[in-house]
Amino acid sequence: MSNMWKIYLLAGISFLIGTSEYVIAGILDVIAESNNISVSSAGQLITVFSMAFGLGTPFLIAMTSRMERKKLLIYALIVFSIINSLIAIVTGYEMLIAARIISALSAGVIQVTLLTLASVLAAPGKQGSAIATVIMGGSSALVIGVPIGRVVASNYDWNMIFIGIGVVGVLFLVLTLFTIPKIVAEEPVPLREQFKFFMQPRISAFLLVTFLWLGSYSVVFTYISPYFLDIFGMNGQGVTTALFIFGIASALASKLGGFSTDKWGAFRTLTGGMILGAIALLLFPFIGQSSFLIYILLILWALSAWSSGAPIQFQLISFAPAAASIVLSLHSALGQLGMSAGAGIGGIAVKNGLLKYIPWVGALGLTIAIVITIIDNVLSKQKQTKQTHNNLCIEK
Repeated sequence: MSNMWKIYLLAGISFLIGTSEYVIAGILDVIAESNNISVSSAGQLITVFSMAFGLGTPFLIAMTSRMERKKLLIYALIVFSIINSLIAIVTGYEMLIAARIISALSAGVIQVTLLTLASVLAAPGKQGSAIATVIMGGSSALVIGVPIGRVVASNYDWNMIFIGIGVVGVLFLVLTLFTIPKIVAEEPVPLREQFKFFMQPRISAFLLVTFLWLGSYSVVFTYISPYFLDIFGMNGQGVTTALFIFGIASALASKLGGFSTDKWGAFRTLTGGMILGAIALLLFPFIGQSSFLIYILLILWALSAWSSGAPIQFQLISFAPAAASIVLSLHSALGQLGMSAGAGIGGIAVKNGLLKYIPWVGALGLTIAIVITIIDNVLSKQKQTKQTHNNLCIEK
């Protein structure tokens, strides 16, 4: 197997990880009904997953930093496959929560290890493309994994989804065992050194933007199925179609964000995308039950949400080019914590009968992120102007 096909294998594993994380949002109403719990309680299955992923992954990666990367991936895949199979058979809400936490921890280790392996297996000068391929595998779960999950849950039982994830996990485990070479672990970076990056103002500002961006996304996406069913009056097939459209737009947006960042710059891409997203979310409660308008706003929101990742990551790397892996891991951790917070806030809103207006909560988060981005850009330009002036004075 060529290295390119090995990278595609890593992308396939990333797709499986993404499906295990995102699929809950597509079947939230089904899980709530089958477990005799409220929709907001079912939404906490997403909250705890994101929180465990965001908080636990840096510590687990630090603890296993000296372990050979292939071995670490295999061990994490074993845990992931077993625990997702158990999700299908455990009974009780508390057991589901515990299983989701363990699943998130193993998924976090897998995702970071996949990116490390991709950068090593890539041809010289192709590391960025290899990493993007793996990331695209994860985002493709929105296009394929979530709609398929909805179809399975509608026609069979939602438990079958996680049995399937466990079985496919075992297949990927076998392929990994026989195709991925052993990779020596990188020199570990202590956690205290990683957290020093929070003290750099521009890095901390964009990590906060990451938190708000994905938090605003999660507020709405976590409860997207009950929103479609209860507010827009869709049936199960309509929800599947809407999720499929959203997934396609999300996948296209990832590429669009990279292209726009290269052509028009990170600031314009990020602020323009977030402004578009805030407007789309503000309009959701006003469009009634027009399928055409629902799909238009859904596409605009997806384009906004998933085009923002590339400019944020570009900015973070430009702030610390010698420590790109560290700032990107912090970006991933803050993103997951944002998704956890968003799901939790959305759950509170739904519990208090405010399901119709959760898009406004998301719009508020995006508005704050827009303000932070603009302030950072203004301060950065002022600093550059002052530095240029000082340099001219020195030359004179």
